[in-house]
Amino acid sequence: MIVKRALARAQKQSNSLRFLNCCNTAITGEPLGFVRRPYSTEGSKTTHFGFKTVPEDEKEHLVKHVFSNVASSYDYMNDAMSLGIHRLWKDHFVSKLDPGRRAGGSPLSFLDVAGGSGDIAFRILDHAAKIHGDHESVMNVVDINPEMLAEGEKRSKETPYGNTSRINFKVQNAEFLDAIPDNSQDIYTVSFGIRNFTNIPAALATAHRVLKPGGVFACLEFSKVDNSILDTLYQQYSFNIIPLLGQVLVGDRDSYQYLVESIQRFPSQEQFAGMIQDAGFTLAGSGYENLSFGIAAIHTGVKL
Repeated sequence: MIVKRALARAQKQSNSLRFLNCCNTAITGEPLGFVRRPYSTEGSKTTHFGFKTVPEDEKEHLVKHVFSNVASSYDYMNDAMSLGIHRLWKDHFVSKLDPGRRAGGSPLSFLDVAGGSGDIAFRILDHAAKIHGDHESVMNVVDINPEMLAEGEKRSKETPYGNTSRINFKVQNAEFLDAIPDNSQDIYTVSFGIRNFTNIPAALATAHRVLKPGGVFACLEFSKVDNSILDTLYQQYSFNIIPLLGQVLVGDRDSYQYLVESIQRFPSQEQFAGMIQDAGFTLAGSGYENLSFGIAAIHTGVKL
């Protein structure tokens, strides 16, 4: 499995840097010491916020506002958006990734981006402990929204990781991750967050920068349904029911309307896989796995 091979390769990298440097130069044209510059947004003055076109420098503020509104109702939001099965998708996402230190290896460094709620972070640490007996690897949870991070920190108190050095919460913009050093992370995860980024190519380039050689990029995101009948039903549900649920459950129709529109605007599975490759990652096969007929998809890439 590509993820298992990548983790093994990452743990042996200290004995293989010369070989990896040759491979990386041959494949990407860049030595391992090369620092990729942040993706330039110069010349791109507007972007989309749902179906609206907005100035690029305003989207970050608008997205922050949405997630400030839904932070305390995050589970309601995901239940509404996924027909209640997001928990199963997340469990499968982490199981497929199979994170954790292997026997004889060094502790790993996990990075969960746009992960303020802690949903994926806690699952990763739990899996590492239960499956691999790993009680030393550390988790860095970053999010652009302080309210979401506060929600995750509050939830962490109910886990074995609260008030320990094994999990850290920090406000960070995924396009820059200026507090995360180059070549420092073993696994980068982002779950139901990347479609809200202002500049997705910039975030992917930054993911490539912060991962170690052999590091794994893994993304779980809503995607394009591959069954036409189901897609019609899902679109009707999304645009007619989900905003109404937002209004009834938490008194916030507009935020849920945006979230539905953001799914519609997100690239197809094939397009997003191409974007991951463009950032320098190597894919296994198509690079993605559809979940529930494509309502969501897992995308995976490895930094060679």
